Amino acid sequence: MANFSKSNVPRFSVDVYQNEYLPEGGREVNAVVTVTATGGGTVGSAVGAPHLYTSGRAPAAAVAVMVDCSGSMDYPPTKMRNARDATAAAIDTLRDGVHFAVVAGTHVAREVYPGNGRLAVADATTREQAKHALRRLGAGGGTAIGTWLRLADRLLSSADVEIRHGILLTDGRNEHESPTDLRAALDACAGRFTCDARGVGTDWEVKEVTGIASALLGSADIVADPAGLAADFTQMMETAMGKEVADVALRLWTPVGTTVQFVKQVAPTVVELSHRRTGAGPRAGDYPTGSWGDESRDYHICVQVPPADLGREMLAARVSLVVPQPDGSVHNLGAQGLVRAVWTDDMVASTSINPQVAHYTGQEELARAIQQGLDLRKVGDMDGATAKLGRAVQLASASGNADTAKLLAKVVDVVDAATGTVRLKAKVDEADEMTLETRSTKTVRVKK
Repeated sequence: MANFSKSNVPRFSVDVYQNEYLPEGGREVNAVVTVTATGGGTVGSAVGAPHLYTSGRAPAAAVAVMVDCSGSMDYPPTKMRNARDATAAAIDTLRDGVHFAVVAGTHVAREVYPGNGRLAVADATTREQAKHALRRLGAGGGTAIGTWLRLADRLLSSADVEIRHGILLTDGRNEHESPTDLRAALDACAGRFTCDARGVGTDWEVKEVTGIASALLGSADIVADPAGLAADFTQMMETAMGKEVADVALRLWTPVGTTVQFVKQVAPTVVELSHRRTGAGPRAGDYPTGSWGDESRDYHICVQVPPADLGREMLAARVSLVVPQPDGSVHNLGAQGLVRAVWTDDMVASTSINPQVAHYTGQEELARAIQQGLDLRKVGDMDGATAKLGRAVQLASASGNADTAKLLAKVVDVVDAATGTVRLKAKVDEADEMTLETRSTKTVRVKK
């Protein structure tokens, strides 16, 4: 956990959207909670890109870039060159004063720069030294991503900074360690640093890359053409440089007799958080949200309340934002939202679904339908795949998720989007299918 520094924290706000009315005997309460962080002054990055900070001072940060150097990165040879160029572009994007390191990943992890278990501090000299070290990178060996993550963790933890972030690139499957080893590494790194993960080409496993990003509260994506790596790495690093506060937790307090059914991030992507709850005193739990800059995210909260008589009302949950501290204390970020329950015999009031809740319930179903449809297609269940992907087309169309609709149209022929009538394409480009699967959890916000 990073030490909390008041000088670089943006202003947080919490808005709650729900239909608080329940029918007689009703127990399930759903709410969408929008968390927004807004900052102040501007600080320039190494390449002149503006980033916002409340005090004009950038928070202390450390970044580790993990580059796949396994043998497959030599096929085609341009792939390794593109990876080197992309890492160099990311290094150029580092702010002066940011601690950083580059790790070469094969079946073992090796420090490329600066070495000896240290982090470098970004300035004109260290950037040039790092880019010079990159020129010596070659491909050879296997893939054991857990070892890369553990080395990155050791390096990042050596710096007394507020923001710790990793960028991981792989082009293949994690074949030189067991899934249990990778899971153990992710568990060990969770909460210690955030990490964006990218798969380049089409020979990697989508669920591995998205699983890394989900566990470490970062983004996942495909870069099908290695020539696009430099632009993607630059954008990832610019986003990382814009983070202002780490380790923000969504704290949920519920009264006696109320149980939490689930907590999910639903925008900009769907991320299940329920299993990540840590106790925070009587009837309260914290759900990690990672690092924040100037941005807004939505969370779907569902709680079950004890039944009550008509006319009664109660506080079903209280949402706040905190930053846990190393000494066990927390800093409250001063934003709070209340989730209510009111029992009524007004059938119109109690049966109406809040638009935000309805929208994100559909977006969550959309992500599930895509993943299930693609899984069924892989095992040859074409009827099941057609049904699931047809439902996905219907949901994407109804919610205005145009980007997902375009990706779906590369996998199925859409006969009628409104009814979800589709035909599976006889031949699908592997990159198109992997792009759809990787981006299946990206959502759109409620149309105003």
